[in-house]
Amino acid sequence: MPAAIHQFVAGYANGDAISNEARLLRDVFRAWGFASEIFCDPRSTLPELRRDARDVSAYPATARPDDIVLLHLSIGSLANEIFATLPVRKAILYHNITPAQYFTAINGQTAAELARGRRQLEMLAHTATVNLADSQFNARELAAAGYHDPKVLPLVLNLDALKPTAGTRAAKYFINHGINILFVGRCAPNKCIQDLLEAFFCFQRGVTPQSRLVHIGSYAGCEPYYYYLRTRVRELRLESTVHFAGSVPQSELNAYYARANLFLCMSEHEGFCIPILEAMTHNLPVLAFAAGAVPETMDGAGILFHEKKFDLVSEMMHRLATDQSLRAAVISGQQHRLDRYRHRDLPTELHHHLQPLLSSQ
Repeated sequence: MPAAIHQFVAGYANGDAISNEARLLRDVFRAWGFASEIFCDPRSTLPELRRDARDVSAYPATARPDDIVLLHLSIGSLANEIFATLPVRKAILYHNITPAQYFTAINGQTAAELARGRRQLEMLAHTATVNLADSQFNARELAAAGYHDPKVLPLVLNLDALKPTAGTRAAKYFINHGINILFVGRCAPNKCIQDLLEAFFCFQRGVTPQSRLVHIGSYAGCEPYYYYLRTRVRELRLESTVHFAGSVPQSELNAYYARANLFLCMSEHEGFCIPILEAMTHNLPVLAFAAGAVPETMDGAGILFHEKKFDLVSEMMHRLATDQSLRAAVISGQQHRLDRYRHRDLPTELHHHLQPLLSSQ
């Protein structure tokens, strides 16, 4: 039987970036001729996906010494603990672990899982032969934690899934004659959505009254933060112009991107930030706070700012939305950034990175 390349993930869900990448990589590994499965704790797997991901606790009984296991490291999990004990060839792909303090007052369980993840990050430092990270920002964290020679492999994405569609909810929330501002990302404290509200308040009150702000992303597990944001919306009297759309299917998400005029990101901690590339795919100018891996993901495209001076940010929002020459130049730069991503053969790069494991088969 051929050797296998399996993947361990901390959670398995629809619309989740790591789950999506794991599915793409499973196809890649199978195309290479290897058996390949995804393993996860069933308690962290959506019920409807439990036929697609196997129970991580069952894997050790069937593990073979010539198996390769790739761990997607992103939070504390049972998968990390089992991975450490396996008598197999090992690789780690680090997606970053959000600092626990962002969640301490919001969700104690999530904060504990993140803190556990940081401990497991330290524990796994000398476990794998191949250490990968999906950004240089993440690779630096691995190196600081004692990981040997971490290499960068950007997230493997299916940009073809981002084709515009005629979703109906976007038409409901956005306006036809005005400026529509979009942010996509989990409703979590590290995303600093409260700063998004403050910037939009300055924008609508002082620059462009005919405007809307829409946030797309799940608030599951962050309900207290979500309710705080709703309270802040009422305090700023933005109830009719700020909309929290929650989670939406890909077809609807594509429609939001297609109808928006500007993508604004205020996040303070990102290991990659896929929505930035999604926005670029839809020719949506990106204005983002330069934190974490965001500057890398932007890769010289869009516009970065280094201070959250909301009045200045709101002026730049207006220019990006209305100055056609600037807008065209920014979109052109973003397309060049996407071309650089598309022209990389990431499966071949991954094969090269895994060569120390593959060559010993």
